[in-house]
Amino acid sequence: MKHDPASLTRETFAGIYATPKAPWDIGRPQRAFVESGDAIRGRVIDIGCGTGELSLWLAEKGCAVTGIDFLSEPLDVAQQKAAERGLEATFLVMDATHVGTLPAMFDCVTDCGLFHVFDDAGRAAYVSALTRLLTPGSRIFLLCFSDAEPGTHGPRRVSESELRSAFSSGWVIQQITPARFECVEGIADASFTPGGAQAWFAEIQKQ
Repeated sequence: MKHDPASLTRETFAGIYATPKAPWDIGRPQRAFVESGDAIRGRVIDIGCGTGELSLWLAEKGCAVTGIDFLSEPLDVAQQKAAERGLEATFLVMDATHVGTLPAMFDCVTDCGLFHVFDDAGRAAYVSALTRLLTPGSRIFLLCFSDAEPGTHGPRRVSESELRSAFSSGWVIQQITPARFECVEGIADASFTPGGAQAWFAEIQKQ
């Protein structure tokens, strides 16, 4: 399941979601976010939320959550999960590079596996949109594949220096730590390091 970032279109992801299980849809939030505890609080926008497991976990914690994704199909699943669990969250169909147009105010952004799908131009557009979206003091919590993960299948690997470079102007990087990105086991061409793919977990604050 190797993908060139330039080829990651709506059709690519729609096709993956049409399979029995997307590799990243593990049925719970990624451990790195859970271990952040109460650091993620208040008004949260979960960008690239997929079927909503992280969004709904945050809502259960008492956060006011808006989840966005550029596909309606996973958001339909997220809405259904919210109704079944008696949780409130807002889900919007939106391209992540357009979030700067939202009028709402947010205390935190969560990005679980979105940053690493962008090519260079998309990455710059995404960070620019976050710059417009957030006010000083707001924080981003971001989990992405690391260049420490061997092989070339799956998403684009990201180096620590690339992360720092992307957020070098107008941001304070509070931490970048090694983490794991868990994936559904048993999916062809989506097998990574045992225990989860090598990843970075970053906490970044808007100046």
